[in-house]
Order: sequence, then structure tokens, then C-alpha cells
Amino acid sequence: MALPRGRMVSMSPSRRLVVDLMHFSLKVPCVTMERRMNLARLVEARQACSPRPSWTALFIKASALVASKVPEMRQSFMPLPWPHFYEHDKNIATIPVERQWGDEKVVLLARVRSPENRSLGQIDAILSGYKDGPMEKIRSFRRDLRVAMLPGPIRRLLMWATLYLIGRQRSHNFGTFSVASVAAHGAGMLHIVPFLTSTLHYGLLDDKGCLDMRLTIDHRVLDGAAAARVLVALESVLANEILDEVQSLRFVRKAA
Repeated sequence: MALPRGRMVSMSPSRRLVVDLMHFSLKVPCVTMERRMNLARLVEARQACSPRPSWTALFIKASALVASKVPEMRQSFMPLPWPHFYEHDKNIATIPVERQWGDEKVVLLARVRSPENRSLGQIDAILSGYKDGPMEKIRSFRRDLRVAMLPGPIRRLLMWATLYLIGRQRSHNFGTFSVASVAAHGAGMLHIVPFLTSTLHYGLLDDKGCLDMRLTIDHRVLDGAAAARVLVALESVLANEILDEVQSLRFVRKAA
């Protein structure tokens, strides 16, 4: 009796791009820190808003406010032409976004520049453009998909030069920190393989408004103690500056 056979499935260009990113991500010596945060007051304030600011926007702005005071979070390890750090002058948040491209769901990178200087509404508007806007009109998506169509050796050479040799281009193309989550789909990520110095990822809010916040870091740039202090500072920013802004949104809408 013949054994049942499977089939060979070719990778799409966008999937090959993900494989390339993972190739370089696996070279990053990473450590994940975790802090359980009580965000009950922020949950309550957000629920009173209509429309509600997204959690992604809240965490992007909070992370950027912390990173504006912690230079290491804007630094990248650059091995060439000799090992050194490149420090970008501003924050650029990178967020993976799932889009439909033809018959396939693809993950592309959205970027929010200087989120610490933007309102939560502005950040959400930028994210909405990436999530819902025509893909052919989003410049960074067009560029990423063009790269995905290139032959493998050329793709990897471009990524190698950007990640390892040209600090300014690295920050421009890939950002200075990332926020990634699948909480909207009902789960949390315990571990990720990052290619940036820091990536914020988190679980699900419980009934008491508590959440497990995780920060995965490039250990060549940040030490564990420094990352722990970043998480403490992040919770403080969420409980103060971000809470104040969310409460002001509620006040403005009620007054209107």
C-alpha cells in the first residue's frame, strides 16, 4: 500500500522576506524581562472614551517617552566597520501589521516617527492608515514588497548592509524599537526573536486590569538591570502621562 504523500508549497515573496528577517534576528543575543503591571485606572479611563485609543497607541507613546530619556533604547549594535553603537536622534516605532495581499495574509512593518511628540489620536490615525489604507499608496509597503521580489542573495545583501553597516538607514528602515502583540486575536506572546534593540510585547488584561508586560532586549546594548528599570519607568508613564492624556480625551468629548 502506497504511503500518502504531501506536496511541496512554494514560499511567497513576502514570506521569504520574513525568513530573511528571522535569519538576522537569530544572530541577536536576546533576553526577555517581564513585569506585571496594574493598569486598572488606565483601563477605566480608556473605556470612558469614544472612540477608544488603541492599546497599541498607548504603549507606543509610553515606550517612546521612556526611550527619549534612555539613550540606550535608541542605540543599535553595529558590528562594521568595527563594533560600535549607533544612537539615533529620535524614536521610530515599528509595528508588525497583517494585511491581505492577493490570496495571502502578509505581515509588513508599519512605522511611527517621533511618537513621543504625537497625540494618541495622531498615532492611531497613522496606524489606521497602515492597517486599512490602499497598500499601493503606502510608500514603505511598496518598498518592502519590491525588496521581497528581489533574488535571495540581493535581498540578504541589502538587509546585511542596512542592519550591520549603515546606522542611519537601519533606523530609517527598521525603527529604533518595536511593539508587537497578538492580544487582539486572543493570545499573548511569551517569546519573540527580535532584530531591534528592544521589543515590547504583552499578554492579555485580566479582570483586575493587570497585564504581563514583556521587554525583549539585545543584550549587547542593554543589560538586564537597565531593562528592568525601563519596565518600571514604562509603568510609571502609563499611570501618569498616558493616563492624563486619556482622561483629557474623555473630558474633551464630554464637554463637546
